[in-house]
Amino acid sequence: MGCVLIVDDSKTEIKFITKILENIGYEVDYALNGEEGVQKTKELQPDLVLMDVIMPGKINGYQATRQITSSPDTQSIPVVIVSALKTEHERAWGKMMGATGYLTKPFKESELLEEIKKQLNPLKNTSNTQSTIFKI
Repeated sequence: MGCVLIVDDSKTEIKFITKILENIGYEVDYALNGEEGVQKTKELQPDLVLMDVIMPGKINGYQATRQITSSPDTQSIPVVIVSALKTEHERAWGKMMGATGYLTKPFKESELLEEIKKQLNPLKNTSNTQSTIFKI
């Protein structure tokens, strides 16, 4: 199906998300901090990155997202922030860093799958909007 990179320092969270994604046919890899996440994104060129915000290391998830979304080698890869931070400020900051989505922990399996579908099928979502515009 495709490859998803999980960037999170919680091995419990990684196992939970990995199980969901592997059950529907995705290949999954992970990184335990922001620096490793940026490096693996460059190496693997995954279809999607799921990025935690608060992690140990030199850069947090927002900084890692900014590096991924501003690099010519990785800027086309969607990054979804997956965080326990729930404020509108946090969501806006993620978007400013280039994130294409934001999931708040804890989340339901169905919410994760819906966000992945939205991220990996952007043309399908856009074409419906365009069809509506042209019908008017």
